[in-house]
Parts: sequence; C-alpha cells; structure tokens
Amino acid sequence: MIEKTAIIGMGALGLLYADQIASAKGPESVSFVMDRERYEKYEGTVFVCNGQEKTFRMECCQDVSPADLVIVAVKYNGLAGALDTMKNCVGKDTVILSVMNGISSEKIIGERYGHDRLIDTVAQGMDAMKFGNKLTYTKKGELRIGAEDACQQENLARVAAYFDEIQMPYTLEEDILHRLWGKFMLNVGVNQTCMAYETNYGGALREGSEANETMLAAMREVIALANAEGIHLTETDLDEYIAILRTLSPEGMPSMRQDGVSRRPSEVEMFAGTVIPMAARHGIPVPANTFLYDKIKKIEASY
Repeated sequence: MIEKTAIIGMGALGLLYADQIASAKGPESVSFVMDRERYEKYEGTVFVCNGQEKTFRMECCQDVSPADLVIVAVKYNGLAGALDTMKNCVGKDTVILSVMNGISSEKIIGERYGHDRLIDTVAQGMDAMKFGNKLTYTKKGELRIGAEDACQQENLARVAAYFDEIQMPYTLEEDILHRLWGKFMLNVGVNQTCMAYETNYGGALREGSEANETMLAAMREVIALANAEGIHLTETDLDEYIAILRTLSPEGMPSMRQDGVSRRPSEVEMFAGTVIPMAARHGIPVPANTFLYDKIKKIEASY
C-alpha cells in the first residue's frame, strides 16, 4: 500500500501531482523533497493552482525517511542532482516513477537505484504551465504506466491501486516502450518547434506554416529512428499525437517554450541532442532535428 509520496521537482507537473495527491489523501501524504538551500528558500511558499491558493509540505533531503513512492519531476539537466537529493527517500520497498520527458530517464534512475523498483511512465495530454508560483492548466491529462519486465509487475499493481484510490487519471499500457517512444516523438516535434519559433500550440499546429512543417519533419525522423531501434512507430502514431495536441489550449505552450520565455536552459539535449547521435549510428539523416538543435542553441547563447 502506498501512503507516503515524495516528489522531486516543483515544476508544473510536480505541482499538478502534489495537488492531486494532497486533495485526495491530505497534506501530510505528499511532500516536495529538496536540498537545504532550496528548502530554506521555498518552505512556506503559497502557490496559486488554477486560481486557488495552496501550500504543500516541504522537506530537506537530509532529514527525510523513505517514501512508498518517489515521483521524479525535474528537467533533464536537473536529473543528476535529483538522484542525490532523493537518496534518503528510497528504501527497500520504494517505487519510483519518472514523469520526465525523453526516453532515457528510467535507464539513468534504474542504474542508480535498481530497474526493478521503477515503473515506466508517460505523462501526456496536459497543458500545465507554471510561471513563478502560479500553475495554470485546462487539461490535467493522464499517466500511462507499464512494466518492461516481470520483476516490475508487483510494483505496477501497487501503483495502479494507489492511482485508483486518489483518482489519478491513468491507463495501463501493455507495450510501454511503444508509448515512451511515441511521447518522445511528440516532444521532439512540438517542444523544440515551439521554442525555436517562439510560438504556442496553436502556432505549431497552423497547417502550411514553416513551424508546422518543421514539427512534422522532426517527428517523422523519430519514427525512422524508432523503427531502427526495434520500436514500431508509424504515421498512425503521429496522427494520434497530433490529435492530442489539438485538444490542448492553442495559447498553451510546452515546457521548452516556457524555458525560453523565462530564459532558462532547455531540454534540447534530451530531444535533438539524443536523436542526432543515435541516428548517426544507424545512418539515418535528421535535418529537421539538426536545424532545431542549432537554432535552440543559438537562442540559449543569447541569454
């Protein structure tokens, strides 16, 4: 049974899930865990979640005891630090979920804490945006969860029962790797395009625009790469994810564009920075991702 949840990362998804858990099980059931400097800075912060003021329990990583569930919700460039921050949260029965973008965070976390305690997770369909202490969203989305190996099945059942208890929207995936790659395809397209073209979901979806054509080209490069890696992505998957995008607020923007607006380093290394070398090993040309990588790096260099 899962009673105590620790969340690493106070971005849009971290706040979204903390609010869901605290509303369902009470404020003591979930806490944000961070280093002492962040704890002293943020402890007692009042957040505004869709217009409602909320406070959440916060704990210094040096003082915590093991949690039943750890949710890793940091940006890619914060993952190495997060692995150290969560050290005291992980006990012998702790389950770990990563709601990070990309296809590599589970492997990195598993190498440190054990693959058997991980549940592969894809967060999709939400349009949450966080600027300062304000979180806004029109779509909460859902979590797609699954097990790559038999050793993860018991923990998968624990997490599914917990999600039922707290009414967390989720779907059990028989082929979670296919879902991970599908979401990666979407993020490579829409996250990078919105940052490179300084636009929102509506701009990226405007048919015939350069932004839209670049987004689709980058996604199709991931389809080719996935198939070379043994994952059967198709145009049907692309159409499915574009349909999901169309359900989001046109004025909304993905996390990378939010990084650009706030002049923060982006997750480009997790997207094009992963695609380009992997494609090179397979001899697959990826001009759209190369273009996006170069353009985003120039934007970041201008900060």
